[in-house]
Amino acid sequence: MTRSLLLLTSALTLAGCNMAPTYVRPAAPVPAALPTGEAYAPAQAGAAGLPWTQLVGDAKLQTVIQRALTNNRDLRATLANVQAARAQYRIQRASQLPTVTGDASAAFVRQNDARQNSYSADIGFGAFEIDLFGRLRNLSESALQSYMATQEGARAARIALIAETASAYATLAADQELLAVSRQTLASAQRTLDLVSSLNGAGLTGKLDVYQAQTTVEQAASDVAANVTQVAQDRNAIDLLAGAPVEDALLPASLDSLITGIAKVPAGLTSDILLQRPDVLQAEHQLMAANADIGAARAAMFPRISLTSAIGVASSALSSLFTGDAFAWSAAPSASLPIFGGPVRGNIDFSKAQRDMMLAQYEGAIQTAFREVADALARDGTIDAQQAAQRRLVIASQRAYALSEDRYRAGIDTFLTTLTSQRTLYAARQSAIATDLALVSNRILLYRVIGADQ
Repeated sequence: MTRSLLLLTSALTLAGCNMAPTYVRPAAPVPAALPTGEAYAPAQAGAAGLPWTQLVGDAKLQTVIQRALTNNRDLRATLANVQAARAQYRIQRASQLPTVTGDASAAFVRQNDARQNSYSADIGFGAFEIDLFGRLRNLSESALQSYMATQEGARAARIALIAETASAYATLAADQELLAVSRQTLASAQRTLDLVSSLNGAGLTGKLDVYQAQTTVEQAASDVAANVTQVAQDRNAIDLLAGAPVEDALLPASLDSLITGIAKVPAGLTSDILLQRPDVLQAEHQLMAANADIGAARAAMFPRISLTSAIGVASSALSSLFTGDAFAWSAAPSASLPIFGGPVRGNIDFSKAQRDMMLAQYEGAIQTAFREVADALARDGTIDAQQAAQRRLVIASQRAYALSEDRYRAGIDTFLTTLTSQRTLYAARQSAIATDLALVSNRILLYRVIGADQ
């Protein structure tokens, strides 16, 4: 009895062995606090990030994003990959348990007018590995962490899809406004050309003024054609993201509506939020999987013990198949141990190298996340002032153009002054639209790079 207890205790102790290195989360290779300085707005305490339903207040954009989350084929493929990873984990985990099978057979042989019958039925398991050194447990842990990594990858893909759809929607709004500005400029330039042509016909101005006025007309006409193309391509991009054509009723009314319809995303005070970003968590799960692979590779250096066994009955008569005399059992334990050659030590070195690579990728993901958040915060800290300056520039340019046109009609200034003022106004209106788009896009970018969507 004492020997049996000792053997059982030893087996249980060996079964608890784990050859994998103890996992400790690496220290984040970035500053603990988010950056501050002239380019950054004052940090505000509180939770970082926003759910996308709080980020987007515009009802039409919410509808388009919800369609994208339902119909986008790339996201569907990512989710299917998660399901595949989960199935692989279940397969690997099942290897830790014996596979029980049941068999029944009958044989009928006739030879020299004599008939021989045999019947058998048994239940058992074949080649079940007794996981004394944690090889199967570590393979299962690696599969689990790989599955968790794909889950985080799917969450990152979801956040990216939301941000990409919102950005494409804002880009369409901006390009629609650029198209409207180019058409307004074309109409204004054409009126100016008509005026200069009539003055030239009356001998009050030279051909140079006519040709100079025509340059603005042709430039605006070229911009109209380019912007028509761009708006059509923006529509195609939104349809692709949404997974189906988006009707005109859901298109953006204006860029200003998105400025008020997309919220500012809080970033918090510390860089700890970056550790919860889905791509960072994905990299950490991959690191943990590589850590478990080292344990599996180390365990392969020790004996691998497996057992095949069955119990059942066998008889020459079906009526006596389940009697006591028909009982039979079998057991076939086996053990294997690599002695010379083989890939065992190479697999350990490979697993360690993979772990080191995953560690570098994990730390790189954190550093990339810190840089992306810092860049977005720097833009957020200055974009309001830039937008206000651009809008004042448009107002000043409008006044200068109106005054120069009046002075040209009165014969006080040359046409070159009017032409310069007209082009300055056109460029100022285009720059103002670009700045408004940058403001909206940066809010969307902050949502994406903080990655704290619920």
